Amino acid sequence: QVQLVESGGGLVQAGGSLRLSCAASGSIDSTNVMGWYRQAPGKQREFVAVIFTGGSTNYADSVKGRFTISRDNAKYTVYLQMNSLKPEDTGVYSCNLCQFGMDYWGKGTLVTVSS
Repeated sequence: QVQLVESGGGLVQAGGSLRLSCAASGSIDSTNVMGWYRQAPGKQREFVAVIFTGGSTNYADSVKGRFTISRDNAKYTVYLQMNSLKPEDTGVYSCNLCQFGMDYWGKGTLVTVSS
């Protein structure tokens, strides 16, 4: 089993920054994909960013140039640096780890961006 715990959410004004962290524990393979997804109130969960073990990344168009995903493989931790935040970035941000075709999810951390 794999457990994921997110932290770093909170309330921030538009234009501000936040850094989210997701710590993974349990049976983690050396090759996996970790990413962030978010769900705004009343909307479906959407993809934000993903990072592969080797460091390759991919971002949703809505966050390109503002968000940066990174990972520390030694600590089994993935980060999401969010800059120039907008009110539409508000939502519950959840961490995802995919390995051996299995998806694992954290409980999420709330990010609220005020205008």
